[in-house]
Amino acid sequence: MNRREWLAAGTASLLAALSARPARTWAEPASAGARRFGLGIVTYNIAAAWDIPTILRVCQNVGLQAVELRTTHKHGVEPSLSPSERAEVRKRFADSGVVLWGLGTVCEFHAPDQGLVRKNIETCKQFLQLSADVGGKGVKVRPNALPREVPVEKTLEQIGKALVECGHAASGLGQEIWVEVHGPGTSHPPHMHAIMKHCGLDNVGITWNSNMTDLKDGSVRPYFELLKPWIKSVHINELFSAYPWRELFECLKQADYDRYTLAEIPGTPDVASGERLLRYYKALWEELSA
Repeated sequence: MNRREWLAAGTASLLAALSARPARTWAEPASAGARRFGLGIVTYNIAAAWDIPTILRVCQNVGLQAVELRTTHKHGVEPSLSPSERAEVRKRFADSGVVLWGLGTVCEFHAPDQGLVRKNIETCKQFLQLSADVGGKGVKVRPNALPREVPVEKTLEQIGKALVECGHAASGLGQEIWVEVHGPGTSHPPHMHAIMKHCGLDNVGITWNSNMTDLKDGSVRPYFELLKPWIKSVHINELFSAYPWRELFECLKQADYDRYTLAEIPGTPDVASGERLLRYYKALWEELSA
């Protein structure tokens, strides 16, 4: 599907969604199940080529509340920043009113090579310090595979134990660790449940990643309930996909989730089209999560 077809499909789905529900006036009071969560973005990939001023300007224009800055992108918020550069990033976000929710890393702890695991733990610690310095809430990490040569349970335990060390480092900085439900095999919610049980720290939770592997008999609820105690952040993607978005948002409301759902969607050729796309995206999100 090319960009024009993709945007057309999104617009059609938005119109269909808006027409599928009775009209609601702004004067109506919020229901008992009103959403408490907000909408933001992950810079992967919609804002991968935008610098900090551009990200903040678009978020302000569209009405997006929070940003997760994914590593390697143009924003340049990396552990190499000096103390003064970190202070500048913190001030820019504070002045903008947009929340710097956290930093998205590619730190992962599933490898059989223990030296590589150790390297990822130390990198995670560097990002935790960076997040604390720039005003973030936490750092996203991930598993990315189940090595074939290692028993599954051993890998899950290894990931969980690595997260203990990262979690202790995060605690000392007032930070959280968010483990993305990610990767072949590791994205299976019962496996993520096992990882969390092996870790057992209150400041280590998960980023719900809105994968099709979340579904059981067509519903997200069974696996949502399984992982609910650890959900600290949420990634969402194309809202006109087959994923049961209304059900997910209802689950979040019923769980009193009061943080952010962060759009992780494809990029566009230029900033103007990206901003326009995000306006459509927000309108559809408001309808589906109402």
